Amino acid sequence: MSVNKNPKTGLWDVQVWYRTYEGARKKKHRRGFKTKSAGRDWERQFLLRANGSPSMSFADFVGLYKEDVRPLLKLNTFLTKAHILDTKLVPVFGEMKLNEIAPSDVLRWQGRLGDATNPKTGRKYSMTYVRTVCNQLSAVFNHACRYYGLGENPMRQVGKIGKRDADEMQIWTVEEYGCFSEAIMDKPQAFTAFEVLFWTGIREGELLALTPGDFDFGKDLLHITKSYQRIRGEDVITPPKTPKSNRVIAMPNGLAEEVEEYIALFGVGDGERVFPFTKSFLYREMGRGCKRSGVKRIRVHDLRHSHVSLLIDKGFTALAIADRLGHEAVDVTYRYAHLFPSVQRDMADVLQNLRGDGK
Repeated sequence: MSVNKNPKTGLWDVQVWYRTYEGARKKKHRRGFKTKSAGRDWERQFLLRANGSPSMSFADFVGLYKEDVRPLLKLNTFLTKAHILDTKLVPVFGEMKLNEIAPSDVLRWQGRLGDATNPKTGRKYSMTYVRTVCNQLSAVFNHACRYYGLGENPMRQVGKIGKRDADEMQIWTVEEYGCFSEAIMDKPQAFTAFEVLFWTGIREGELLALTPGDFDFGKDLLHITKSYQRIRGEDVITPPKTPKSNRVIAMPNGLAEEVEEYIALFGVGDGERVFPFTKSFLYREMGRGCKRSGVKRIRVHDLRHSHVSLLIDKGFTALAIADRLGHEAVDVTYRYAHLFPSVQRDMADVLQNLRGDGK
């Protein structure tokens, strides 16, 4: 290891030897430091990071963490995670040593986060977004505990703020959807896209990735095997959100006929996207249809919630609904518990009969 002044540039150069996680010995050379102390600081932080020490700065560890998790995540998921890390966490904890971040530091940060506003809108962040940011900080600490010798995740003592699920979930009835769909019938692409969303409950990304081969019109079946994202100006097709999201959905016969006619009308070729637009098109058409029909404005994703509401109302179980959505049954039970009918009175009647009390 050496820190030497370069006579040609007048700046300081650093040369350091280290071992990779595979045990190979390598040399790192970094030039252009204005002072010797700056070169030594860089050298010290580099070795801490190379050795995976919990005494490295939070900012350096985040860089290491991103390198570790990048191969495990879908690109869009990684970019979302990286944005939160770089904009919400590193500016606050970046210069602190990872193992010196105390529960009190996290608690004070949570207080500020709960009151923070979105600079683009001027409104406070939603409680679901606040929870997402907290989850990302906890994930960093958990990774450090599991792989790099950090003693404890300070968030375990503090707990997370925010809410797991949005309060703003809204639902359309069949009648409300009918008014909306009639208002957008002048645009076949929008009309058919919303028909598929409402009557199948699939996600927006799954809709936008569909090709003609995903439809089995002879059996009225829809195969979900991929998802669409618009990332950095490019169309990206990825696997669905979770392994369970790979599924086959039975369609109403009338819907299958609508889609088949639409594909023929627009001459969609094999391998081409049936709906060749992005999510922003859906958002604009949602606004247009609500304005023309007078139906209350909901999010595009709320069509999925509306689909679930219809199935619950018709008596289908959480397990059956979960298979259709590509969810785990426990997630459906938790998220839509308020929509399932209460059977407390029925339970009490059964217990009363077992007791032999009668009425």
